[in-house]
Amino acid sequence: MKSILTGVICTSLVALSGCDNQTQNQTVANTVGQSAAVTQVKTESPVQTAIKSTLQSGIVLSNMDKSVHPQDDFYDYMNGTWQKNTEIPTDKTTIGAFYDLRDKSDEDVKAIILEASKDKDAAKGTNEQKIGDLYRSFMNTDQLDKLGIKPIAPMLAEIDALKNKDDLATLFAEGEIHGVASPLGFYISIDDKDSTRYATHIWQSGLGLPDKDYYFNDGERFKKIRAAYVEHIEKMFSLAGFKDPKKSAQTIMDLETKLATHHWSRVQTRDSEKRYNKFNVADLNKLTDKFNWTNYLKTQGVANEPTIIINQPDYIQGFGEVFAATSLQDWKTYTRWNLLNASASYLSGPLDAQNFDFYSKTLNGAQEQKPRWKRAVSVVNGNLGEVIGQLYVAKHFTPEAKSRMSQLVENLRGSYADSIDSLDWMSEETKEAAKAKLAAFTPKIGYPDKWEDYSALSIDSGDLVGNINRSLEVNQQKQLAKLGGPIHKWEWGMTPQTVNAYYNPSQNEIVFPAAILQPPFFNMEADDAVNYGGIGAVIGHEMGHGFDDQGSKYDGDGNLKNWWTEKDLEAFKARTASLVKQYSEFKVFDDLNVNGELTLGENIGDLSGITIAYRAYKKSLNGQEAPVIDGLTGDQRFFLGFAQIWRGKMRDEALRNQVATNPHSPGHFRAIGALKNMPQFYQAFEVKEGDKMYIAPENRVKIW
Repeated sequence: MKSILTGVICTSLVALSGCDNQTQNQTVANTVGQSAAVTQVKTESPVQTAIKSTLQSGIVLSNMDKSVHPQDDFYDYMNGTWQKNTEIPTDKTTIGAFYDLRDKSDEDVKAIILEASKDKDAAKGTNEQKIGDLYRSFMNTDQLDKLGIKPIAPMLAEIDALKNKDDLATLFAEGEIHGVASPLGFYISIDDKDSTRYATHIWQSGLGLPDKDYYFNDGERFKKIRAAYVEHIEKMFSLAGFKDPKKSAQTIMDLETKLATHHWSRVQTRDSEKRYNKFNVADLNKLTDKFNWTNYLKTQGVANEPTIIINQPDYIQGFGEVFAATSLQDWKTYTRWNLLNASASYLSGPLDAQNFDFYSKTLNGAQEQKPRWKRAVSVVNGNLGEVIGQLYVAKHFTPEAKSRMSQLVENLRGSYADSIDSLDWMSEETKEAAKAKLAAFTPKIGYPDKWEDYSALSIDSGDLVGNINRSLEVNQQKQLAKLGGPIHKWEWGMTPQTVNAYYNPSQNEIVFPAAILQPPFFNMEADDAVNYGGIGAVIGHEMGHGFDDQGSKYDGDGNLKNWWTEKDLEAFKARTASLVKQYSEFKVFDDLNVNGELTLGENIGDLSGITIAYRAYKKSLNGQEAPVIDGLTGDQRFFLGFAQIWRGKMRDEALRNQVATNPHSPGHFRAIGALKNMPQFYQAFEVKEGDKMYIAPENRVKIW
């Protein structure tokens, strides 16, 4: 089943959902060239020439478009030739640097899966048996076609048998445990105001479209999507053999629209303080007087928990009104849809294809599905991730890489502390608190110290839906076991084979999986400049989340607690407001700008990351001049290294979807937005008034 939202526990470098993970590998050219637009390149000394012969610049020169002035569009200068010459494959909606590595990771994981599953007679319960049989259960399309909707028949029967709304509350909870969305999103996570304990939480949920705006925006594109969604539901119901597909589709759309009316916007849900609303369970009926919370929480396994954190309480109140006003029959129709929608990728070919047609093609512009094996890899990664991770690390991650990465993290931490000391807008009192939080950061690099235990999970090669359900049930039991116990500080929110990174405010940790520690982010063979511009900026970005507009609300122990003086907080907010204004002026299309409020946290992370990475890079030179490599100075390579990690291309539909729902700015603006505020970039490329990358000094934003 597709998993529902399980809580906002971290801030990642790139989005983990809503984007295609695949792209073609790019060839790294060995040609050496120099743009006439790159100014003041220094003459090499004999020592520099010798260094150059042993080091790579790490810049993919063949991707550059030297007809573009770096002072006008630094992203296109670094990535323009690649941008012009690269087509998005038909089974992808997004390609680029991240997606190259994700493709490579998929290939590596596929090899691990095939190797581990060679023995079809592996003993029941072994990792080899679980990996092989889960992969085979997804790849056996003939069997899935024969089964049709039989794998979900037991839960369909439960829906049909519902007698009253008290039983419906029970069914909502049962469905959520098995990945079926309901209007509520239950999860267990650390209590934001007491980081020593786990707490139960509720998040708004229940929509089949990406965001509430999709139900109400009067733009032509949104009208077409709404019409296509209703048509999609009707087709799915017809394929499943359900009664009254046309009427049911409209019933679902009407009900979801009512729920969407009460949903918070994406900008509202970013506010950590407004989301923290702890209720006594006994008081929940003050929000919803007709919903049976006792049945719901008992089924979730938390009947004895006295309190619960409601992220969006007025949504819950609105849900209660909708719940009471909607007939049991309509709720049955809605629940059937959520079950079918969650299960579609694990059922017959026609249902799977129709699910792709709407969610990938209509919403995001994909022309054809990814190869079945890539989807199988995602299923194995999603359900046996750290079993695969152990094998992945053994094959693809060296102790030398971990050691070098650890050194870079500490270099960035030291430079961040230096930068805090140098701030002219912050008082000493707040500086000390900021440095204390920085010192308390826990870095996690490569892979967990303690691996996830999958011994309780049973996998059957002939039961794909059952495999997914049992995996979700095992996970539910693991989550329940956390309540009342110590914090699992060893736990990771990503597998080692994930190309991403994240900051977790409730544990004050920065996490860098093994798979991102490769070129163009991290190149063991390259000069330091590109590594500081690449992985250094990534490290700084995740550290920056500890001090962005939301992360800065948490102290060094991971508690939602103010550590700012009132004056310093006002100064901080003034700077972040300027950044909102800057990014809100970026035009993605003629009719669509970046949402500076939605993307603020990530934009602060980018600006902080590149600023601190540059400081760390200069410090690493120990007062020496960086060598000139490929005709580029150290500073120029540093900034080019930053710009090349954001190389990417998206279909228009996917890009519009990202702008509407994603807290990350599109890659083009991530590359140029931060650099426009850095005086050192202006010096490295002689940016002057009149150039498109120019911002007047008094309007540039410096936060950290």
